[in-house]
Amino acid sequence: MRAIDIKKFVVGHRVSIRGAMEAINENWRELALVEDAEGRVVGVITDGDIRRGLLRGLTMDSPVAEVMTRDFKAVGPDVDRAAVLDIMKSLSIRHVPVLNHEGELLGIHFLEELIGASLRPNVAVVMAGGMGTRLRPFTENCPKPMIMVAGRPILERVVLHLVGYGIRKIYLAINYKGKMIEDYFGDGSAFGCTIEYLREDSPLGTGGALSLLPEVPRHPLILMNGDQITQINISKLLDCHSREGKDATVCVRPYQTEIPFGVVQQEGNRLVGITEKPSVHYIINAGIYVLEPCVLPLVPKGEEFPVTTLFDLMLSHGKPVGVHYFEEEWIDVGRHDDLKRANGAI
Repeated sequence: MRAIDIKKFVVGHRVSIRGAMEAINENWRELALVEDAEGRVVGVITDGDIRRGLLRGLTMDSPVAEVMTRDFKAVGPDVDRAAVLDIMKSLSIRHVPVLNHEGELLGIHFLEELIGASLRPNVAVVMAGGMGTRLRPFTENCPKPMIMVAGRPILERVVLHLVGYGIRKIYLAINYKGKMIEDYFGDGSAFGCTIEYLREDSPLGTGGALSLLPEVPRHPLILMNGDQITQINISKLLDCHSREGKDATVCVRPYQTEIPFGVVQQEGNRLVGITEKPSVHYIINAGIYVLEPCVLPLVPKGEEFPVTTLFDLMLSHGKPVGVHYFEEEWIDVGRHDDLKRANGAI
């Protein structure tokens, strides 16, 4: 357990949801712990808890008790690293507070530190150059990846998520209002990583910026869109890609949409049946990929190039492309309804 400033994680039981969000923004770990008047930890709050609370109709001024988890897992100071890691894996959680016998906070175990996440050699390329025309007027003076969701830019959430899984070298592909992104992230040191920029003189699509990489990486590269909010397990993704031995892996997930009309079945001019407002299920591309260095030469230099074309070329060359199915949280913030959903406003 690394020494941390635990005060950044603690809020009082009388604060509002806004106060908890401010603490989460301050500590960058998407976590806040709630103390009662006697200094005992009585609840845990994550980013997801806040968004789910807002979805239920709560407001930023609602009491923090309305969203906190009271039944949380904690350990004492004598529990060893292996036992804590077993707890995290069995419960699928990423942080465990350390409490004394009185319930007072002594520290916090984080999954990324226990598994040595800082050792990941992979680099990531995040596509952040789009104009976001479907999100106007929000994007008239702000690049889409910098739109705020629950108090933090979407792109910052992407960067911190990658850093949380041990990715320490990140390239941001920028074009539209890219200077705003550069001014915000700088060299990445304030976010626990090194950030470099792939500057597109003209839009290069979802894959063309790969041709701007200053060097071919030595390890599989993560490519993802910068306008999505996701809790995908990056370690599991990379391990799956390595185990399957594919040249590329496409992340996919279930998607369901409802047709708002009755769907007619007919034979010639005879009605056979009507299905009222059926739901249609698909497996969709989630905009997250792992690429072996050997496929990068297929990307043309300086041309607009959709990443889906890269996979078409790979398949035509007989290169194996795998899929990685995941069900963790994922929101593609491409439309106004998506933005409202991400902010918990629907």
